[in-house]
Amino acid sequence: MVLRILFLIVIGVVPLSASDGPAGQNLLEQGRVDLATEVLKDQIRSEPNNAQAYNLLCRVYLMADTWDLAVSACEHAVQLDPQNSQFHLWLGRSYGQKAEHVNALSAAHVAGQVRDEFETAVRLNPRSVEARDDLADFYLEAPWVIGGGEKKAQAQAEEIQKLEPAQAELLRARIAEKKKDFDTAENEIERAVQDSRGAAGPWMSLADLYRRRGRFEQMEQAIERATAPSLNRPDVLIRAAEMLIQSNRNLSLAESLLQRYLSSPSPSEDAPVFKAHYLLGTLLERRGQQDQAFTQYRAALALATEFTPARSALERLMSRAGNDGAR
Repeated sequence: MVLRILFLIVIGVVPLSASDGPAGQNLLEQGRVDLATEVLKDQIRSEPNNAQAYNLLCRVYLMADTWDLAVSACEHAVQLDPQNSQFHLWLGRSYGQKAEHVNALSAAHVAGQVRDEFETAVRLNPRSVEARDDLADFYLEAPWVIGGGEKKAQAQAEEIQKLEPAQAELLRARIAEKKKDFDTAENEIERAVQDSRGAAGPWMSLADLYRRRGRFEQMEQAIERATAPSLNRPDVLIRAAEMLIQSNRNLSLAESLLQRYLSSPSPSEDAPVFKAHYLLGTLLERRGQQDQAFTQYRAALALATEFTPARSALERLMSRAGNDGAR
């Protein structure tokens, strides 16, 4: 990985103006990538100076991992509204996605663009916790030659502390873990759980730390706290299920979380429905339930035809079925 920040994308919904209408945003939240793309392209054709529509289209492309298209759309949004902090933040995130998929020489250049956009986002809106948090992650993971540095990340934590203490503690935990001070990292996350009054996000951060430390029983306990129905965080269900699947732990709980999300009336942009279908397909395939897995992969592609993981999985199943038939 070039930079941890390049895949720690915290997705947020930027409200559209009244003239934009809800259609594109609603489709994005539902994870209907193909339809959202067409709706937003039509909107841009009729309103070529609509910066919000370009920003939303960028986020649709990011959702489907088509980063080059995301960069182009986000650049248009910034060109049309250069004083919008959120647009710079999303452009930085799209550059970050791109940097993960280019050669090392190009990645260094693109990483500089990530830094510039995050710094601009903070300058334009110093009270944006998400912009400061993304910038801090960049500083923490980037080499000093392109502007990284632990002290810079610490400075952002101090500023975030004034705005949202629990988020500052989560950042300090990441800084401590980077230094392999795992006890401090755990203590900081536990403080974030307390300061947030048991919010789902800090519980998931604790679960992720336990996963990385191989403390899987504690990971499962933290996941159960994070996914409690009373917290009403449907997006966390996807993150939790994915963590369980990756760790090959409690797959029955993972399936239950995915089914809960798919039946939820409130899907979320940062947990696209097509990804839930894909994850459920991987779980079913792992169990040997090929037909059911095939159905889930097809459901994912029906929403996002260019989602490569689902397409590759479907092709793998079809190839396996063909080989079995030949025998």
